[in-house]
This record gives sequence, structure tokens and C-alpha cells, in this order.
Amino acid sequence: MVVTRDPDVRIAHSRDVSGLELVPEGVARATSADDVGDLVRECVASRTPVTAAGSQTSMTGASITDRGILLSLRAMDRVIDVDVKRRIATVEPGITIGNLNRILAEQGLLFAPDPTSENDATIGGAIACNASGARSLYFGATRSHVAGVRVIHADGSDSWYRRFRPEKNAVGYAAAQDPVDWFVGSEGTLGIVVEAELSLVELPASTIGLAIPFPSVDQALAFVVAARASGGRRARCLELFDDGALRLSSVHARTPWSDESRAMIYLEDVPASEIESDSILDHWLQLSQLHDAVESDIRAYQSTSDLRDARVMRHAVPSAMNELGASFRKAGGRKVSTDWAVPYEKLSDALKESDRAIARHRAPKPVTYGHAGNGHPHQNFIAENEESLMKINAAVDETLHAIVALGGTVSAEHGLGKLKRHWLPLQANARQIEVMKGMKNALDPHGILAPGNIL
Repeated sequence: MVVTRDPDVRIAHSRDVSGLELVPEGVARATSADDVGDLVRECVASRTPVTAAGSQTSMTGASITDRGILLSLRAMDRVIDVDVKRRIATVEPGITIGNLNRILAEQGLLFAPDPTSENDATIGGAIACNASGARSLYFGATRSHVAGVRVIHADGSDSWYRRFRPEKNAVGYAAAQDPVDWFVGSEGTLGIVVEAELSLVELPASTIGLAIPFPSVDQALAFVVAARASGGRRARCLELFDDGALRLSSVHARTPWSDESRAMIYLEDVPASEIESDSILDHWLQLSQLHDAVESDIRAYQSTSDLRDARVMRHAVPSAMNELGASFRKAGGRKVSTDWAVPYEKLSDALKESDRAIARHRAPKPVTYGHAGNGHPHQNFIAENEESLMKINAAVDETLHAIVALGGTVSAEHGLGKLKRHWLPLQANARQIEVMKGMKNALDPHGILAPGNIL
């Protein structure tokens, strides 16, 4: 496999969604597991760092590097096998989640994790950062859907690891009992996944989407708490839009939201039968009335085209913010995106803590949207210059201290990468970090895999 040093190719692989720019010393583009193994063996012999990447949609700088080789796995995009009976798909890491699900839909199956950028995000990237999305409220994050991984280790050797889940197991430390979990969420630092076996679910026959606006974020979040507590129904997703996100989504909504609507919850539910659809609608409409929803603005999405429109509307918010952030790069600015989460009942308190930190540091107001059902919003700030960036970072840092105090996490789905690794000690104590370093040293003793990610 050729490693190119061409400046244009290197620059083309120097950016991800984080706003950082790191130009690699060389770029290699693999088309097979053998290519990856050969390159890693060459790299370990010369002690050259190698960072694996897919579509480079990372929010944290995990898929870019200025040290050694950037290894693109984007061309490794085959679906190797779909076992319909066992509901297992064997795929290469470069296939996007959107393309995979279009193929699976023909057989009535679905890979449930749905990152917002599913049409760009690759399976390898989703595994690397344990990606999640709107449906993770119901189905969980990527980890629980990975049944096995084929890994190229830091010495170039090749191993398959598959889930071993007896009802009881008393052999050794829990952390060593399921090696698949070593690699899910490791951001390419422990090995390079070249194939994955994915657990699938049945594609629902129908889905009901509801956009329910409220006069305030607090009222929207009270609805979320009530929705989680309502035992009769379980929403597949509960997504928050604050006022800023709501206005951005209006561009792709059927009609603009009214001035009375200052926040919105988008939810989806899956009826067990056609007859159940009416009772589902009644349930959620009654609950929304109890929480003072703006009833005249409630919108339902039931047909395939309607649900597609709803998805476009939801995804318009991060797309617009990414574009706006990129426009300030030359001035030293960029988009800053948070990824913290708290227990869902505490989300209102957490956002108030964030508001206080923003005011104290005179940072610009963010657009807030995302996975309220999991207590996991995304706050997108736009830094127009370096001074604005410093204020935002100070506000985010203060917010994260409050988030951890509330029992939350500094990163719920994007990982730490290079951009957020300095917050690791806020979440993990010194002993935990030493255990992580021990794993890194055991699996990558020369430190050539994805240097700068996490640790």
C-alpha cells in the first residue's frame, strides 16, 4: 500500500468536524485488512505513528493527526454477509450507517444506533467512539450492538474477538472478560477494527413522530421527565430543541413555528399494530396537554416521506451550526460543541448551571438541542474569534465541573479525542487513568496507534 506525501492529499485529510486542523505527514488508503496489517507492521518497525480514520466526522479531533500516517479506511466499505436468521451483519469499517441501513431495510432489518451524521459516519467511527443518537434512548449506544470485531493489533497481528456471554462467569477480572469492549470506545488507540459483526433489530412496520412545542425549555423538560415515568408507553426518542434550534429547524419545517413556541420535544413511538396508532397519539397528546404544550403547533409525522422530512428538520440544526462555525476559522474561531450528560431528571438543573457559567464568562449564547431523554443535550457555541473561543472554553470548563457534581459525564457519545482529553481527570481518578495507561501499554507498547487520543 502506497503512503502518499502529496501536500494536497495531506491537507484534504487534515480536518474533521471539531474545527481543528492537523496535517498528517503522510496518507495511506487501505482497501483490505491485509493492507492495514502490512502498514501497521511497517509503522511499528519504524516507530511511525498511525491514526485510523473513516469519513472524519469526529467532533473531537480523533480522526486527524499531525504525527505520522493518517490511515483512511473509507474504501473498506463492503457488507460481507447478512445472516437474517441470527440478525447479524458482518461489515467492513468504511461503510456508512446510512448506506448499511438502506441495504438492511431490503431484508426488514435495522442497525439501531443512529448518529445525527449517519449518512457520513462510518461503522468504524461509530465503534471507535461508541456513538449513539436519538434512538439510543430505546436501543442503547453502539457498544451493545457490536457482537464481534476483527482487529489489527499494534504489532500488525490479526485477531477476531466475539462476545462470550454466559449467564455466569467467574474467570478473572471483569474488565478482561469481554475483549470486544476493549475496542468499542477506544478511539483507535488500542487496535484498528477492520471488520465487525453487528447485532440487528427488526425494522418497525410503522413509526409515529410527534413534534410538540412548549412555551419554555423548563416545560419541555418537565414533559420529558413525565414521558420517562409513564409506564404505559416508551418513546423511541425524546429530542430537545431550544428556541435557537427551533428557529434553525424552521427552515426545513412545513411551516415556521409560532412565536409562542420557544422549545420543542420531538419524539417517536412504534405501534405494535395499526389499531394501536390512535391510542399512541391520544397518550402523547394528553401528556403534552398536562404540560402546557402549544397545542396549535403540534405536528405529527407518520408516512415515510413525513418521517424523512422530520429527520431532515432535526439534522438541519447541527449542519447549520457546522457551516457557521467553519466560516470563522480564519479569524481563529470555530464551533464548540459540548457532549456532556446528566441523569435525565437533572437536565433542567444542569442547563441552569450552564447558563450561569456562560453569563459569568460573558460567552455567547449557545444553541441547545439533542437527546433530552438521556439527559444528553448538545450545546453548540459559535466562537467568532480567539477571544470569544477563550470565553466559551472557560464557560464550558466551569459547566463540566457542575455536570460531574450532578453525577454526569463530560462526554456521552463523541469521546475525548484530542480536543477534550484534558477533561479526563475531571471524570476519572488517578487510579482509573493508570489502568487505562496499563491497557494502552499492553496493547500498544510503542504508542504508535492514534497518539494524542484520550490519553
